[in-house]
Amino acid sequence: MADDPLRLPDDLIEWVAETVGGPVTSATRVPGGASREAWFVDVAVGDDPPRRLFVRYARTPTAPGGVFHSLQVEGEVLLALRDTAVKVPPTLAVHPVHEAILEERVEGDTWFYRITDPDEQVAVARDFVASLAAQHRLDPRTLDLPSLGPVTTARRHALDEVAAMRRRATDEKGRIDPLLDISLRWLEHHVPEYDGPVVLVQGDTGPGNFMYRDGAVTAVVDWELAHFGDPMDDIAWLSLRTVQDTFTHLPDRLREYEQLSGIEIDDDRVWYYRLFAETRLASHRAASGGPATDGPAQRDIGNALIYGVLHRRLTLEALARVMGEELEPVECLPDQDPEEWHHLYDAALGMLSTVVRRVDDPLASQWTKGVARVVKYLKELDRNGRAYRDEEWRDQATLLGELPSSAPAGRVAVAQAWRAGKVSDEAYLRYMWRQVKRDDNLMATASGQLRHRTWPPLRDPTDAGPG
Repeated sequence: MADDPLRLPDDLIEWVAETVGGPVTSATRVPGGASREAWFVDVAVGDDPPRRLFVRYARTPTAPGGVFHSLQVEGEVLLALRDTAVKVPPTLAVHPVHEAILEERVEGDTWFYRITDPDEQVAVARDFVASLAAQHRLDPRTLDLPSLGPVTTARRHALDEVAAMRRRATDEKGRIDPLLDISLRWLEHHVPEYDGPVVLVQGDTGPGNFMYRDGAVTAVVDWELAHFGDPMDDIAWLSLRTVQDTFTHLPDRLREYEQLSGIEIDDDRVWYYRLFAETRLASHRAASGGPATDGPAQRDIGNALIYGVLHRRLTLEALARVMGEELEPVECLPDQDPEEWHHLYDAALGMLSTVVRRVDDPLASQWTKGVARVVKYLKELDRNGRAYRDEEWRDQATLLGELPSSAPAGRVAVAQAWRAGKVSDEAYLRYMWRQVKRDDNLMATASGQLRHRTWPPLRDPTDAGPG
């Protein structure tokens, strides 16, 4: 039962009970976090109402040198911030062996797009910006964060992380994915000449990673990417989270951030850290070797599919922007005729839609929607995937001067030609753009509104500013 993703292991149940001083009466897994599990835990303490707690848990230990901190380090960050103006969940204990954090349960919702009142949207967004500004006003040298290492300069911290990305992305034969290598080389050679204050960067900050209730932020959560660095690093992450969720009009919020923090938004540095953030995530995917194909699912695979395509597209858009390259529109082939069995996809989707409306458990509801996304993707892949594969095959022939034996073999050949200097960075970028746009088209019905989102503007057209 220890590997059952819907059961909290017995020794963690015992740890919670011993920490709080009462038996655990319920432990329910809830949606939250792509890489870690989230659990609502109730504990009976005397005759009082059950104590409502929250456990974050990593079933698989965090790999050393990975992009994410262990939960022990994340707990260190939460404890360091508990007496500051940054609203973090009250942390009760960090498990000494397992990766688990025990917190008081903070009331609130997570996904910003669920706020329907525009005035409440603005109030919550302003409160989060105030919290972010307060975080960036902290002197990181006064925080008890030994696991993050010494505070040096923003440039040094950036270079150290880019070097870590390269180590993660390099395989056992010393090879690296061409797109990752192009991104890393650009980051290595264009670190911003910023000599201002270094701040505690949350990383992955913004909507979806804070909780809110009644027009105010109740807690800023998920500090697994926290590090020291340039404040524009967090602004880049905020703009990325805005793509994934929504966050009112970003230029308005950034003007408020400038006023509250005393830190000016620098467009060029934000673009640097947009590519930095996406490359950091890509280095993690390269190191992890992709999703497991056997055993019980540990996460929402449908969600991973749509965000995987989104991040690849945003990476290419950011890389083209900083390289000064123009990405041409990609005209996808018209839909192929459906096969005689294609009605079964729609029947399955109709069944899943009915199931979702009758499911009360939040995790089951989310994962059922994830299954529906997978079915939508498989439907498009079954209909158009072979034609799109052949289109990629023809792109490969254009780059290589001959038709490879197959599209998968062509991907290897194109990468080898790039490493040999026979395909330029710019040509490879355009080749990948066409590939990603086709993948984006296959994912269109599963992605919904995400398909049409891109990097938001940092300022209104009439605003003047650096960059």
